[in-house]
Amino acid sequence: MEMLMIALDRTRQVAPQIAEILRNRILRLELAPQSVLSRAAIQMEFGVSQTPVRDALQQLADEGLVQIFPQSSTVVSPIDPEQARQAHFLRSAIEIEAIQKIAAAPDPDLIQRLRSIIAKQARCCEAEDFECFDDEDRRFHKALYEAADISMLWPIVRRHAVHIDRLRRLNLPRPGKMQSVLTDHIAIVDAVETEDPEAAASALRKHLSGTIALIATMASENPGFVSTVSRTARATMSSQGIES
Repeated sequence: MEMLMIALDRTRQVAPQIAEILRNRILRLELAPQSVLSRAAIQMEFGVSQTPVRDALQQLADEGLVQIFPQSSTVVSPIDPEQARQAHFLRSAIEIEAIQKIAAAPDPDLIQRLRSIIAKQARCCEAEDFECFDDEDRRFHKALYEAADISMLWPIVRRHAVHIDRLRRLNLPRPGKMQSVLTDHIAIVDAVETEDPEAAASALRKHLSGTIALIATMASENPGFVSTVSRTARATMSSQGIES
């Protein structure tokens, strides 16, 4: 079967576009840990030379999403619990402060927007559409950053969240998980609407801790997906051509 070539915007740098597409595949677990990324296949798929592919893979390696073994192969990295915990700490610190600020002077338009997102998530949940649900979840949280006037922090948090994002995606099909997220979102918005910063912070703290508390469980249920080796150790092994 002939592979369809993916069209890129040639008016922009190509390497970041390739990195973004591959990153999304990794975050959605379409490319599972230990999947081999063939440079030749990527060149053919995007119709590009070696250089942008090399640069795209290096960008993903810098983010901890792939391991590059010199003169050997490039493989998708396992999920790093250490990186996930640090990303959770960063996100919690920012979003809890943000939700308290929002709840102190709630904006009716924001509340309407958040409830609209929740309604869309409910439809995604009913259809068991994980990608749709995940997309709406990001819209919900991004709206909080915008409402708190800290939208510049959103891409920073997203850049550091790649490992916890994969944990969340791994956890999403668990029975009752999507409904639990919906319940949490409703509780957050209800607390904001009643101008209760402490209740809003408590609801958000509970919401954000749901996945991180299950790392050990997910590791045992999904062998090979969650690493038992630190990122620093993996980098050393990669430089020596040793696969983790």
